[in-house]
Amino acid sequence: MPDLQPLTASEIEDWLDEELDAALSLRRTSHAAAVSLSSLARDQQEFARHWIAVVAKTNPEFAFHLANRAADGLKRMAQNDAEAWIIQAMDVYDKMGLYPAIAALGAVEAFASARAERARAVTLEEVGPVLELFLQALSGRRLRLENGEPAFTDTTRLFLPASIAWRPTREENLRLYKAVAAHLWAQTWFGTFPGHNPERLVTSCRAFPDPDYARELFHALETIRLDACLARELPGLYRELRALHDRPPAARSWRPWVARLEAADATVDVTYEALTALYGEPIPEPRPYQGTLNGDAVATALAERIEHERTALQDALKKLLAGRMPPPPGQDKRRFAAGKEQSDSSEPTLLLDGQQLAAPPDVRALMKSITQDLGDIPEEYLVPAGDGGYAPASPKKAEDVWKGTYHEEGAFLYNEWDYKRQHYRKEWCVLREIDVHPAEEPFVADTLRKYAGLATRLRKTFEALRGENAVQRRQKHGDEVDFDALIQGFSDLRSGRELPDGLFLRNRRLARNIAVMFMVDMSGSTKGWINDAERESLVLLCEALEILGDRYAIYGFSGITRKRCEIYRVKRFDEPYDKDVRARITGIRPQDYTRMGVAIRHLCGMLKNVEARTKLLVTLSDGKPDDYDGYRGEYGIEDTRQALLEAKRDGIHAFCITIDTDARDYLPHMYGAANYALVDDVRKLPLKISDIYRHLTS
Repeated sequence: MPDLQPLTASEIEDWLDEELDAALSLRRTSHAAAVSLSSLARDQQEFARHWIAVVAKTNPEFAFHLANRAADGLKRMAQNDAEAWIIQAMDVYDKMGLYPAIAALGAVEAFASARAERARAVTLEEVGPVLELFLQALSGRRLRLENGEPAFTDTTRLFLPASIAWRPTREENLRLYKAVAAHLWAQTWFGTFPGHNPERLVTSCRAFPDPDYARELFHALETIRLDACLARELPGLYRELRALHDRPPAARSWRPWVARLEAADATVDVTYEALTALYGEPIPEPRPYQGTLNGDAVATALAERIEHERTALQDALKKLLAGRMPPPPGQDKRRFAAGKEQSDSSEPTLLLDGQQLAAPPDVRALMKSITQDLGDIPEEYLVPAGDGGYAPASPKKAEDVWKGTYHEEGAFLYNEWDYKRQHYRKEWCVLREIDVHPAEEPFVADTLRKYAGLATRLRKTFEALRGENAVQRRQKHGDEVDFDALIQGFSDLRSGRELPDGLFLRNRRLARNIAVMFMVDMSGSTKGWINDAERESLVLLCEALEILGDRYAIYGFSGITRKRCEIYRVKRFDEPYDKDVRARITGIRPQDYTRMGVAIRHLCGMLKNVEARTKLLVTLSDGKPDDYDGYRGEYGIEDTRQALLEAKRDGIHAFCITIDTDARDYLPHMYGAANYALVDDVRKLPLKISDIYRHLTS
């Protein structure tokens, strides 16, 4: 607003008196704040007024303190930095309350200095998605990125600093982030923490008089070995690491061990030998990308993962045997074994009675993860779970899961989008997963009888869809002539142009690679007809999807306030559609409110980890987002829309099936004009949902 004159102190004071009436009834005056704001340019004044009004909607007292500090902040920082200062203080208010938030506003000088440094910094929030793709390309198991300092890995997660500003430019700091992540990945890939002895690092270091020194020495030696591994396997990446570190010559006593550690056949056993030999020697300065070692975290994560993956593989093998032929004559039972794709390949394969078996993608990923930890798959892992052989942890009762503090073990924390701030409320929602209580009622059988004719038609339709061919037009070779292309080619020939090559049709069998997450509204408003229709729809869908073979999961959602968001497990991706799942569908009951954003974020996080070419999130709901703590109207709609945008960025296609007659007022904004379907009569829902799914996936 370069042409507008700044507002006078009197004009600003009048505006503050009206905007901050609740706070000023105690303070009696806004004169000092108005005088300080009158010294700003008009665009700065309008910026300050905007944020004072936004904060006043949360807490007028907080807004009053902002009014007194805003001029100081805007004189020290550009507007984008001042906005970050205000949002940080609002995050403090959300988590800790008014007085810590006021203190955060008062630390304006420290924040301004930090922002100046941040101009060259790179944050984990901005590079995290790129690093995840980078790590995925390196292969191995999927590693989650989390905020933590100093940097380390527990072999399941990489903990990285929230920001890095150690180098003079953003480009160098981005390269350093990549190098830190790559070196932590190397620890998981090149055997720093062998799975057969998860506590080796901790116990080995404790055997020395100074365990902390021993751990640092081991880390320095292991870094040499890992650098050599990266140099052989990923020379381009290794050149980037070398560019970040001028390595001085090794001390004389270290040189023989450096040569051994850099040898192609060196394992972590050589590092432990060097630790014993060089204990007491000075440790070189750490390389900027090597992070730290946390042996206790590794031991815990490794032990949990190894036990989980053993039972998960045994359970998966049990499911693979279900419905197969009995063992060959003279053999008491069918036997699994592990092999390799090729003699020089690390990709494990599954054998059944000596014949290679086409294992599902999730089983292959499980076998690969076990091999990464243990070097191979032990024979005892390949014994299918029998009666009593597989005992998953008993889920907590739904009525007990919220006892105690809301942040007890097992809760998930999620951000929530505040459209007024145009910023996330950090770790604002607390979510738990709960199993639906199964119900022993004949609901599924009654539904199949009620819709017997429809179920038969659905089976035939989905059987045809399973065997459907895709027709490729204008091919150089094919099964038959493409008459459209031939007519066009003849026309081109008559016009003096060359006859095109693509004159044939080719039939190609469709290879379905789809994973679908069904998100079912279990809010209180679904009571009665709607709940029955949802459950009937799920029964018909499951019957059809079992024919089609698409991977699918079903979860319900509800909750009450941000501190009690709930996801109800009905069917996981790796579960068969059996009597337990049918009983859970029968047991779906209306609960509380409809806080959709956090449910979408949680379920999309699960769907993101499924290996599939096409990923769908299908929501079945009777109305708009709603919760009694203010999550309604525009706030709830905008948070849900933001969660759906996040899903889209992760390659997940979201679609909503609703029976809300007012849906046209808000669903196009949330989902997009073509990404929802309105069923105007709840009794028609079971008739429509399978047809909608068929159109979505064909």
